Amino acid sequence: MALYSAAAAVLEGLERGDGGIKTLVYNSRFPHVRQLYALVSETLRYSPVLEKLLAGAALLQAEKKLPPQLAKVLVYDLLFGKGLKCGGRWKALARRHRARLEAELARLKVQQKVSRNEDLLAPAQAASPGASQVPRYVRVNTLKTCVDDVIDFFKRQGYSYLGKAAGVEELRALSGKKFVLDLHLPELLVFPPQTDFHDNLLYTSGHLILQDKASCLPAFLLGPAAGSHVIDACAAPGNKTSHLAAILKNKGQIFAFDVDTKRLATMNTMLMRAGVTGFQLAQQDFLSVDPGDPKYSKVTYILLDPSCSGSGMVNRVPREEAAPSAERLQALAGFQRKVLSHALSFPALRRLVYSTCSLHREENEDVVHAVLQERGSAFRLVNAFPSWPCRGLAAFPGAESCLRASPAETLTHGFFVAVLERRGEGAAAPSSLPAAAEENPQHGEGTEPGAAPKKRKRKKQRVKE
Repeated sequence: MALYSAAAAVLEGLERGDGGIKTLVYNSRFPHVRQLYALVSETLRYSPVLEKLLAGAALLQAEKKLPPQLAKVLVYDLLFGKGLKCGGRWKALARRHRARLEAELARLKVQQKVSRNEDLLAPAQAASPGASQVPRYVRVNTLKTCVDDVIDFFKRQGYSYLGKAAGVEELRALSGKKFVLDLHLPELLVFPPQTDFHDNLLYTSGHLILQDKASCLPAFLLGPAAGSHVIDACAAPGNKTSHLAAILKNKGQIFAFDVDTKRLATMNTMLMRAGVTGFQLAQQDFLSVDPGDPKYSKVTYILLDPSCSGSGMVNRVPREEAAPSAERLQALAGFQRKVLSHALSFPALRRLVYSTCSLHREENEDVVHAVLQERGSAFRLVNAFPSWPCRGLAAFPGAESCLRASPAETLTHGFFVAVLERRGEGAAAPSSLPAAAEENPQHGEGTEPGAAPKKRKRKKQRVKE
């Protein structure tokens, strides 16, 4: 019941204008924020359809004590989701009306001359999440297990493993209980869209991290060597931090900053579950961190994923907020330029990754260009991941060295990544590869993406069914 009550409370907050989905979800104190976010987003997406079903079935008239937003959440999960898994008395209530609701849904499909639930949505609603075409990406947490053992686990669960994908079309064609190893990232498994792992043992035990492929790029491309000191400048909710720890093999030190206490608390729980050690969380604005502090004298890598418009998030619901105005974009870009310039002032810094989940040039190429003009004598833009198909916009000479991602071209959320390295002696060796890729040539330049990964030694703890 807690999940449905929390989702209804978020919907009520949105209706009152208390904030956006992310803010309300994190403030809800519900322990599984991604599960809650997904349920709220999908309920909102189907909201016009749900309103018709509730009216046609006269559910609110029959059950006067049932709050309208809770009714929407229950009916969404009953008819369009994974089925009611909890809910107590409200679950029993919804099931009493199931036949009437299903009949109303069938009538609505006949009326609109469609056969699929998705076709009931208006074009803008159907397209907005994009989640219907983006696969479910699952990063194997190598701090606790290895890819081979996870693959074996899913085989025992009745899934069919198809090997390593050779191209994006193989990801697009996934269906049922089939899955593949991603063609670019070595610890990423790919399942059909909407596959739900929130109750899966591997997820609840921290062996798997539910993380979009594009969101895995920043830590992968930063590629800090084991034993390094790393800053995650705007860290919550912590997926990228846990990815950094896995790349570091828990050898080194991660300094993670965020200004929101509740987000940091959630992040701490997540990192502990993932088996991350050697990290320090600080409730602090990264701009207030002193680069000259001796504590950070050995920081050689920084991952910077600052606040942005979030326009690349495919499950962002149009009703949540309007497209950012020119003034809003300029304000965001001003902050992003400031925080990127600040990050480059750490004296021992060798490599930095700047990333956003924004589609806007103002927050991406323009920010990188402006800061390079200011600090280009000390840092250069690296031609990151040459085999990646989607490159930066031609905003300035060399912008194609940046990476972009999109649902249409890469089957991911919309994303932007730029890698900067220090010039001169004592800096990281000039390269178009992250350290992780240099150590594991299968992701490197000159290696075909479809090449088979090396067999991993099974030295992590196996997870039993």
